[in-house]
Amino acid sequence: MTATATARGERASERGTKSSAPKRRRAKLNRYTIAPLVLISANVILFFVFFVWPALIGLWYSFTNYTGVGDAQFVGVQNYAQLFGDGQFYSALLRTVVYTVVVVPFSYCFALLCAVLMTSKYAKGKAAVRIILFIPWLMSAIITGVVWRWLFGENFGLINFLIESVGGKPVLWQSNANLSLFVVVIAATWAGTAFSMLLFIAAIKNVPQSYYEAAQLDGAGPWRLFKDITLPSIAPTSFIVILITTLGAMKEYALFISLNNGGPGTANNLLVQYIYQTGFQRGQIGYASAASFVLMIILMAVALIQLAVNRRAAKRQ
Repeated sequence: MTATATARGERASERGTKSSAPKRRRAKLNRYTIAPLVLISANVILFFVFFVWPALIGLWYSFTNYTGVGDAQFVGVQNYAQLFGDGQFYSALLRTVVYTVVVVPFSYCFALLCAVLMTSKYAKGKAAVRIILFIPWLMSAIITGVVWRWLFGENFGLINFLIESVGGKPVLWQSNANLSLFVVVIAATWAGTAFSMLLFIAAIKNVPQSYYEAAQLDGAGPWRLFKDITLPSIAPTSFIVILITTLGAMKEYALFISLNNGGPGTANNLLVQYIYQTGFQRGQIGYASAASFVLMIILMAVALIQLAVNRRAAKRQ
């Protein structure tokens, strides 16, 4: 009797354990499924409210003649047809491309140089220098533009004052379109170096030291170490830096407005300035919406091309 009762108890216990196991798994599954959704729900809501919904409204406006007042009348692809025949649009697009092609290599090389120096065992005072280099990234683009406008002002700028102090002639930093663009490139490089530098520092520190030790035993010098070990090892970070810098440069607005206001005249108007002036100063909301969607398509194309190039490079390695 005792053995029989014990066996029955064990079978009942096994059945209870088997029946409770799915319940525990379901409870865990519910917790692991619902918790992430709850945590990201705020971001998802904000994304739809401030990005998806305005984008859909802008897409609709791009097919209308909406001026900001009254009803929006559907005009089909008229805005896009007019846009592709607008010389000012192409001028702004060309200037945007020129600015991007110039500022991205400058930013990349300067940020990488700073990161290499910050991770060198021979560098002194790295903590203080890192803080000094990081301060510009904490400043708004408006303040950055004002600071550099004060430095490169034609009549009151510090640079011209120093040039005149040594007997030189003042440089027309604001009146010359190319010089004005060059000043913006320098300001953008100075302002954006910190973030890229931090990414590079983290990537360089993750490179195994055994690679460098083995190469040094084979007689490799500093340049060979950097070219054959550091650069290939930080390739994914380089891709991220180049992508972020490219997209940011093609969307630049505040720095140009505060530094030279797109001048002289409209010579340095980028595509974002063109969209702003068309939509808010001329009241052509529908036309400006069409231009903004063209810019979005260009940015998406740039990102996809860079992703494709990065994947091919990764496969070759």
